[in-house]
Amino acid sequence: MKTIIAAVASLTLFSAAVYVNAVPATLNIPNSGICVVEFNANFNTVNSVDWLDNLSDCKGRRIDISENPDMQEEHKIVVVPTVIVFDDGEEIKRFQANIMMQLEANEDDIQEVIDEIIMSAF
Repeated sequence: MKTIIAAVASLTLFSAAVYVNAVPATLNIPNSGICVVEFNANFNTVNSVDWLDNLSDCKGRRIDISENPDMQEEHKIVVVPTVIVFDDGEEIKRFQANIMMQLEANEDDIQEVIDEIIMSAF
C-alpha cells in the first residue's frame, strides 16, 4: 500500500512540475531583430509552412498551439496555420489561413514584409 501511495505522490509531483514549467526558450519570440513565427497544430501538419527556413534576414520559429495553448491565447491565434512577422518583439504583419486551413500567402509575400522592415530602418 505504501508503494502505491508513494508512486501516486511521485506522479502527482512530477505532473505538477511539468505543468508549471516555463515556455521553452526555443518558443520565445525574440525581443530583438526580425522573427517569423508559424503557429500551427499537430492535426494540421499537412498544411505546414515548409519554406519557413528559406526566409532570409530573420529568425524562424514554429509553435504547435495544441502543445502550447498559452502561446495561442497570448497571440490570439484563431486559425492555423497563422504566420506572424515580428520586429523587435512587436507584431508587424499577420497572415492567416483560409477556411480550408491553408495559408494563401507564400514565401515571397513574407520575404517582402521582411525586406520592407529592413529598408525602413534606413
